Amino acid sequence: MFTLLITKITIEMKKTFLLSLACLLLAPFLLQANTDKDLKEGFVNGDPGIQSINSMAFGPEGILFIGDSKRAEIIALDTEDVKEGTAAERINFTKIDEHLASMLGTTADDITIQDMAVNPISKMIYLAVHIKDGTPLIIKTDGEQFSPIKLNPISHSKIGLKNVVAEDAKDGRGRPQRIWTISDLAFYDNKVMVSGLSNEEFASTFRSIPFPFSKDQMHASLEIYHAAHGKYETHAPIKTFMPYKLKGQDHLIASYTCTPLVVFPMNDLKPGKHSKGKTVAELGYGNSPLDIISYEKNGEPMILMANSRRALMRINPKKIEQFSEYLTEPTSFEEPTAGVDFVNLPYVNILQLDNLDEKSVVMIQRHSNGDLNFFTVPKKWL
Repeated sequence: MFTLLITKITIEMKKTFLLSLACLLLAPFLLQANTDKDLKEGFVNGDPGIQSINSMAFGPEGILFIGDSKRAEIIALDTEDVKEGTAAERINFTKIDEHLASMLGTTADDITIQDMAVNPISKMIYLAVHIKDGTPLIIKTDGEQFSPIKLNPISHSKIGLKNVVAEDAKDGRGRPQRIWTISDLAFYDNKVMVSGLSNEEFASTFRSIPFPFSKDQMHASLEIYHAAHGKYETHAPIKTFMPYKLKGQDHLIASYTCTPLVVFPMNDLKPGKHSKGKTVAELGYGNSPLDIISYEKNGEPMILMANSRRALMRINPKKIEQFSEYLTEPTSFEEPTAGVDFVNLPYVNILQLDNLDEKSVVMIQRHSNGDLNFFTVPKKWL
């Protein structure tokens, strides 16, 4: 009897060991499966009802996030574009607007490229296009072949923003404000981060929304010192931003019209809190920042920023880390820049840019003759 009992115990122990070993070996695969399932929790197949595309950013698993200011919504689209790809060695496509217009049965004057985002998995480039009648489209390309993304039906999830600007709201000059409900967005640390305006007293706002979407929505109001204007401001929205680690801590590096460069520690961006950014540079009045990315040049981290009336700027983030005398005094007409140094690169009228891969940046540029060109630049040249 005793021997039989020992045998049964031994068998059970072996079963338990084998089961534990199997779970251990399968854990990475089970975790991946659960992650995939969790990311698309709440997704439905149908019409997301997109009315505008003000900004785009890719998250994991080919999920494309869209900021729709008209609807005041963030929409997550399952592009199903998850096959590992290799970026084109070189792209040099002239008059991209004319090509897109011909494909869409209209003219170049009737389309606007609102934003551009590269899928880091497939290396496909996604273009947000608005037709003059207000129709928003997404075009996918490898730099040579272009194809529209079918938006109805498509698997998606979305969330409406809280405390949004009224549809008929105007600023002191009579300009519509609803368009700035979403000025830029990014996916970082399992959250969708959104800059723009709210309907609150301090209108400049930053939102952080956990993904998959739930009812949770962090909202913080922002204040900066604008050296070109010589005053503190709370109503101008961030025009472009990116999450970035400075001294090992998460920050937002953001730029506003006319053109202050500001950093916000992420730890200061709390629900319901009013956060004051630290202005580290004034990059020139009469200009609006259009896009910002980070990259590596010869193993060193760098930042690129495209502008409406300035050349493409390169900024060394190490200089931002070292800069402690934040700007609190106005700049002058004679000396319009101050703070952290920057380098003007020989590229002007860059409207969109993004990292294509570890070697190249893809850009859209308006030439002086009116041509809208789409091309890559090796990072070693930047």
